Amino acid sequence: MRILFLTDNFPPEVNAPASRTYEHSREWVAAGHEVTVVTCAPNFPKGRVFPGYRNRLWSRETVDGINVIRVWSYISANEGFLKRTLDYASFMASAILAAPFLGRADLVVGTSPQFFAAIGAWMISALKRRPFVFELRDLWPESIRAVGALKSDRLLRWLERLELFLYRRAAMVVAVTESFRSNLIARGIDPARIVVVTNGADLSRFSPRPKDGALSRELGLEGKFVAGYVGTHGMAHGLDTLLEAAARLGERGWGDRTKLILIGDGAAKEALRRRRDELDLDNVILLDPVSKEEIPRYWSLLDASIIHLKKDALFETVIPSKLFESMAMGVPVLHGVTGESAEIVQREQAGLLFAPESPNDLADRIVELASNSGLREELARKAREGVGRYDRRVLAAEMARVFETVVSPAGRKAILRNGERVS
Repeated sequence: MRILFLTDNFPPEVNAPASRTYEHSREWVAAGHEVTVVTCAPNFPKGRVFPGYRNRLWSRETVDGINVIRVWSYISANEGFLKRTLDYASFMASAILAAPFLGRADLVVGTSPQFFAAIGAWMISALKRRPFVFELRDLWPESIRAVGALKSDRLLRWLERLELFLYRRAAMVVAVTESFRSNLIARGIDPARIVVVTNGADLSRFSPRPKDGALSRELGLEGKFVAGYVGTHGMAHGLDTLLEAAARLGERGWGDRTKLILIGDGAAKEALRRRRDELDLDNVILLDPVSKEEIPRYWSLLDASIIHLKKDALFETVIPSKLFESMAMGVPVLHGVTGESAEIVQREQAGLLFAPESPNDLADRIVELASNSGLREELARKAREGVGRYDRRVLAAEMARVFETVVSPAGRKAILRNGERVS
């Protein structure tokens, strides 16, 4: 099977979309499929091209057997709706212009959260007369509304019509949560054309390991209970709650015994740095992103991981991918997200829940874990036992079976697109 995949995030970027696409593609190649990924020069989240790369019209490389085509895009930092939209739209246009030179494909996949990559994939699929698959990783533009990044209701309604157009044109929608599937069905999308392949973890890379002593000494973490956040510092994540919780720990006499580390970057990073300094928080360390090869070292430092999103009904439908990496590392989770992901934490007994945007509740849970080594060990054991159900290799195989159904003669005959059979 020849898979053509459009995404604007790919390694050496280390965010969740890049990791999911790379890890799935690697497994598809290992299973004998031919995979071509169309992406742009790596630049997320700072909006600066990574060393060793250039923002060129076209470049080609091979990564673990994956054919990677990088096309030009307007590069901008993750700040400002207009600039980010120009970034997304330029990638879409460049990918479409590159389509005649991409070779043959059996299907074309486009991924969200923003759906310009999906628009490009749909248009390329039409040009190549091959099925289009929409990988749904986020309900965009609803997520824009949730964080207040766009105020125009008229524009949001137009974007939602475009969103529904793409769902209806897809031979299959691969959603990452059951909640997303339910949302689409409620909005009139045929349930037979929606499957769920959740996020997961690369268990060959993430597994329990002793604390990295040298790194612990370098960061001044020895003898401390360390709770950490690993990932994008964006508008949706509400990471000021973590800083307020650190302040509460200091007020309760736990400031010298605990450290909070935040690893990553994003639109909110500088505001968080300023807020930390305003609160004079000696127990908070803000670290820049690290490479995917280095990130397990930093996970090893954590006695608990913190996962948090703002209190909004939309976020009840998401499952942060860092949940599975934390479980794979055997690190108990302090989980500040309600909904489907909280149900996983409870079902797998992988951590403790706290109320979103409640620094007092988070501080309580940190003290509870810091005070009870037996509880930490039990949660770590349960997390590690449960993560096998979210092994990226298994999930990649599930997704490949969906693709095979789409491209098979019988499968293609069964898929209807607005009353017409897929060509």
